[in-house]
Amino acid sequence: MQQVAINGYGTIGKRVADAVRQQPDMEVLGVAKTRPNFEAETAIEKGFSLYAAVEDRADQFGEAGLEIAGPVEDLVEAADVVVDATPSGIGARNKELYEEYETPALYQGGEDADVADVSFNARSNFENATDADHVRVVSCNTTGLSRVIAPLQEAYGVEKVRATLVRRGGDPGQTDRGPINDILPDPVTVPSHHGPDVETIFPDLDIDTLGMKVPATLMHMHSLNVTLEEEVDPSDVRELFADESRLFLIPERMNIDGSGKLKEYALDAGRPRGDLWENCIWEKSVSTVGTDLYLFQGIHQESDVVPENIDAIRAVTGAADAEESIETTNETLGIGL
Repeated sequence: MQQVAINGYGTIGKRVADAVRQQPDMEVLGVAKTRPNFEAETAIEKGFSLYAAVEDRADQFGEAGLEIAGPVEDLVEAADVVVDATPSGIGARNKELYEEYETPALYQGGEDADVADVSFNARSNFENATDADHVRVVSCNTTGLSRVIAPLQEAYGVEKVRATLVRRGGDPGQTDRGPINDILPDPVTVPSHHGPDVETIFPDLDIDTLGMKVPATLMHMHSLNVTLEEEVDPSDVRELFADESRLFLIPERMNIDGSGKLKEYALDAGRPRGDLWENCIWEKSVSTVGTDLYLFQGIHQESDVVPENIDAIRAVTGAADAEESIETTNETLGIGL
């Protein structure tokens, strides 16, 4: 039973903690927070041991009526693996701590790729992370792109990927994020950082990405144009995607025309927090012109990396191979719409 520490209990950390708890071969040793808030209270209510991530703020938990189990150093020392779910840039600063206690660590996609030995996507390069000391689970957008590119590359070969990423301004709880009433090229230069990030998974891939931000909080939207090495019928691509457990082809009969209805569907389906762990591809959008493939997909930025973190835990601890891990993760979380 792998003892998993989770440093950071926010948008990603709390979801990973819940997912770890559902695994037959893992348990949550504890979670760390920088300060007391509603998430810290929720962690205790769920039975997670709470640790103080910042020594100077440890007294704040007692003042708020929250009991802590100790400093984050104790948690890291006792763990078999740490999932660092802290804000971008903090994970890199925490690396020294994990190395001090010789505890393997996972980082999130907001960190630079050089923080880790390998950037990770379960579908694409699980084996590269086996027994690694530092693994970076790539961002929500890179995860979504990688899940589509991998089967296309294997089945048909990929000459070129062009992706336009329409990105939410902020998560629902990020009240300090924007834009409020604007549409921003982000960045105005090409490529956006997403293309080079995908190349950390597929080093030889030719990919261009453009990014923009819009005043929304629900999901990202990708417009993809993939030039394949051969002409393919759209129905064959749909069949290929239908066999991928973390791709959800949205049938036309569902009348789901946007992110709002997708989230509503997830809530009606009983998904915790309305999470969508899968890429949500509009089936009707999958079309071809010669060797060019086109599609639209929705990416839920708060949750699609959660199953990847679970699989990465098994990779770094050598607990399972890719097929076994993905199957277990999918079954325990209920992945597959």
